[in-house]
Order: sequence, then C-alpha cells, then structure tokens
Amino acid sequence: MPSAIPQQTSMPDPVLRVEDMVMEFRLGKREVVHAVSGVSFDIYPGETLGLVGESGCGKSSTARAVMQLPAPTSGKVILNGVDLAALNGSQLRRQRKQFQMIFQDPISSLNPRRKVSDIVEMPLVVMGEGTPEERKARVREVLEAVGLDPETSLDRRPFQFSGGQCQRISIARALVSEPSMLICDEPVSALDVSIQAQIINLLLDMKERYHLTMLFISHDLSVVKVVCDRVAVMYMGRICELADSDTLYRQPAHPYTAALLSAIPEADPGRPPQPIAMKEGELPSAINPPSGCRFNSRCPKAQDLCTQVVPPLEEIAPGHTLACHFPLTGD
Repeated sequence: MPSAIPQQTSMPDPVLRVEDMVMEFRLGKREVVHAVSGVSFDIYPGETLGLVGESGCGKSSTARAVMQLPAPTSGKVILNGVDLAALNGSQLRRQRKQFQMIFQDPISSLNPRRKVSDIVEMPLVVMGEGTPEERKARVREVLEAVGLDPETSLDRRPFQFSGGQCQRISIARALVSEPSMLICDEPVSALDVSIQAQIINLLLDMKERYHLTMLFISHDLSVVKVVCDRVAVMYMGRICELADSDTLYRQPAHPYTAALLSAIPEADPGRPPQPIAMKEGELPSAINPPSGCRFNSRCPKAQDLCTQVVPPLEEIAPGHTLACHFPLTGD
C-alpha cells in the first residue's frame, strides 16, 4: 500500500518528493532483496530531513535510488517538479546540476590519480558549465568556502590529505554545481569524533550560505538531533515514523523508534543507557521479510494483527505520521 504523506496547504511545494519508491536487487534467478518497499516522503525548501535506522534498513539504498544510482525499481522521484525516474541518460545528466551527493567514505569516493583541481572541477566539465577560466575561479571559491587553501590544495592528490580534509574536498565537489538538493549518506561516520563536529558545523554553514535543502542519512541519532528539522525512521525498507525532530525525540510513538532512542549513550557515566528489550530470535532477512508489519518479529507489543496486515503510514498529529497498529501512549 502506498504510504503517502499528507500535504499541508500552508507548506510550499517540496524540493524533493519521493512517491511509493521501491528498490529491489536480484540475487540469482529466484532470490530478491527487498531493500526499499514503498517509501514516500517530502523535503521542503531549506529543510533537512534525517533518515535513520539500523544498518541494513535501506537508508543508503534510498539515497542512491533518489540519485538514480541505480534508478529505483518503481515509484517516482520528483525534484523541483521533474520526475527523475522518467528521464533518459542525457536528460538526467542535465538535471544532475540540481542534486549532488556526499558519500560515506571520503577517501574512496575520490579518484586517487587526479588532482584536487580536476576532482572538484569535473562536475562542471561534465555538465558543460562555463569557460575554463570561470570553472577554475568557481573551484577556488568552493575550496575556500569549505576551509581549504586553494594555493596548497589544487595540485595535490587525495592520498596527501587526511580523512576530514578529503570530506571537505567531497563537499566542495558537491557544491561546485550550485545544487538545490544535497544528499549526505553518513558523511561523518568514517571520521574521528573530533573531526565529526567540524564537518557537521561545515555542512550547517554551507546549508545557510548556499540555501541548501538536505537529506541527511545517519545511524547516529545524536548527530541527527542536532542537524535535522524532521526525522524519518526506517526499518527493513519501510518508513515507520516521521515527525519533527523535537517531537520524535521527546515522545516517539513507534516501538522501534523508542528502542532506538533508548540505546543512545548518556553523557553522564553514572547513567548507562537502558535499551528497551526486544523479542529474542534471529533478525529477519530482507530476502524474505516478515508479513504484515516488518517489525512484528522483534516488537514487544506485537499481536496477531501485526503479522497479517501492513500498517499504513498515517498522520496521528499535525506533521507526525506513523505506521503502527498499536502505537505507544504518552506514558
């Protein structure tokens, strides 16, 4: 069942709208991995939407499907009114200027044989933007914006930089085409904790400076709380809850969301985390996901209905949508 998110008449048109997107990967002739199953969400101008969940829940597959890397199996990805999934190669290449991605591993996402000047300039070359002189000026501008000195960076190669500096280069490459949409796929998970804060602050500064709209993917709920305006919680290829950040962290309505939040470490060493107990047993497989609610095999509140009927994603309060037959109450 499509999980449509109710629209609010007072809201502007979304920069990105994903409608009932499905992404499946075939293993051999019979087995299919159901990575993303009917995901829908909107992201509005200037907003940062967080996408969170355990490893393997489909976060990165969702990001890559939005980027058409590869295109989704079915569904729509509408960017500024254009359905990207319906475009051919040359049409999609022209639209690439509007949406860019920052990858999880900054070092492996950069070509080790190319100089930084070539890496950052390449999107403009592929898109046929500007003269060589204009492109070089633009490269210098974005390198300075992300905190790198062009004089000492342009002629060096990625292996001559630290992980944090490589991520700054990746951010510069993403910003050089002046996109309206930036997709960040766990951009700080491969970095040291001391560097993570610098990159997060840089992303927030770039969002303000270039008026960006962002999809921010992470499994670190503490980071998401700081960065994101709204948060979508994903489990086994489906969104189970979506709300503004304050509401979600203060009063989660889905048992899975509550379990994730309960596992966040406390800053107080005298207060260790007390994660909510799950049902014991093997984790379900994306090749053969559970029927009904996909969380039913681990949910402490699951009943027979949960194994039989897929809960629709419905609005339970203004701006708060939930897919659960037996949501948590205020207590």
